[in-house]
Amino acid sequence: MSKRIVVTGMSVNTAIGDTLDGFRDSLMAGRSALSNWKAFATDRVYSKVGGDLSHYDVDAKLASLQDRVPADVHKRLRKLVGRVAWTTKLSMLMAVDGWLDAGLFDADYDPGKQAVLVAGHNLNALYQYNSRIQFEEEPDFIDGMTSLYSLDTDHAGCVSEVLQARGPIYTMGAACASGNISLRSAIDEIRHHGVQTAMVVGAVLEFAPVDVHAMAIMGAITFQSFNDEPARASRPYDTRREGFVPAHGGATLVLEELDAARRRGARIYAEVLGCAANSDGNHLPQPHEDGQAYVMAQVLEESGVKPSDVDYVNAHATSTPLGDLTELRSIKRVFGDHARRLKINAPKSMLGHCCWSAPTVETVAGLLQMRAGRLHRSINIDELDPEVDLEVCREGPVDHRSRVMLKNSFGFGGINCVSLFRAYEG
Repeated sequence: MSKRIVVTGMSVNTAIGDTLDGFRDSLMAGRSALSNWKAFATDRVYSKVGGDLSHYDVDAKLASLQDRVPADVHKRLRKLVGRVAWTTKLSMLMAVDGWLDAGLFDADYDPGKQAVLVAGHNLNALYQYNSRIQFEEEPDFIDGMTSLYSLDTDHAGCVSEVLQARGPIYTMGAACASGNISLRSAIDEIRHHGVQTAMVVGAVLEFAPVDVHAMAIMGAITFQSFNDEPARASRPYDTRREGFVPAHGGATLVLEELDAARRRGARIYAEVLGCAANSDGNHLPQPHEDGQAYVMAQVLEESGVKPSDVDYVNAHATSTPLGDLTELRSIKRVFGDHARRLKINAPKSMLGHCCWSAPTVETVAGLLQMRAGRLHRSINIDELDPEVDLEVCREGPVDHRSRVMLKNSFGFGGINCVSLFRAYEG
């Protein structure tokens, strides 16, 4: 039999919370993470709205960990945080937080069998953008470590140094499906390559102004109606939705084989039943019902789960006119009559779109809801799209003891990846 994989640790960092409890409470309260961008000037950028973490207090977070982790770990963390690019700092802080949550600092494990998988690509975009501006002004004044700190692999390398992970480390780029693709690889590392613990780091994507403006020109993100009302800008399923809202946000998941987790008495958040991936054969950002429906059906079949066993869908739901409806049509195709009994909610209505890390951030949100027996509402649905005829948790938090959660993620380039989780009951 295949090894059973479980989630034993998590961490998160968004504009509505950098602790699991705070993050969950903000979701249940319907708080929006969206504001006007402060990370960069928006005078030449059409879209002014995003989930902005640029003023996050890195030093305070570092200090909060000092008495909770081994001294040598904190020393390495403090040293690296003082040097590297901004989003790499956040990756290390989240990794330490997730490892701490899993109780692994006190566990007996082989560092040579500890994997680190970083979800995302082009992560340090603003750092690179500013480096190029500095190069144009005075080449000799650029950061002397630009050639290293610009690389996505620096996230994996820094996390491995702090945790002293000596197993496989690498990055996985799959656009907005990166978090789930990395989860899929983490499962494989444990099942097929002898890894004991695998950490998925959904890294914070540091947007540059050129990225945001380009997405606006392409018509992917909102910029016409809500620049002065950022909290209302992300509105999945609403008739006035006009595009997604890019957002800072990251999270980690720690995976282990079930028997090993049991032996060390670990707290188990959920069992990972499966993770399936496919593509639409189309490089444009045009969601396709066939591809989405196929990959949902695939993960159910590979996991031996009947459609009627699933009770909760943590939706991709980006607040785009085509994307939201395509996903719901795909769900109805796969689940048939059972689709009307599903609970569906849209984390991006509050969080915005964390892009590469979105599947990881939203998985943390989903697993916290499963443990709480309560689902957050999808906010900003003032006028429900007439085609939306499924339960999308519009009215408010819903008491619901979920047993099986489907987590959808669909990325630019026709990249589809869907994961499946089951509540762990011992």
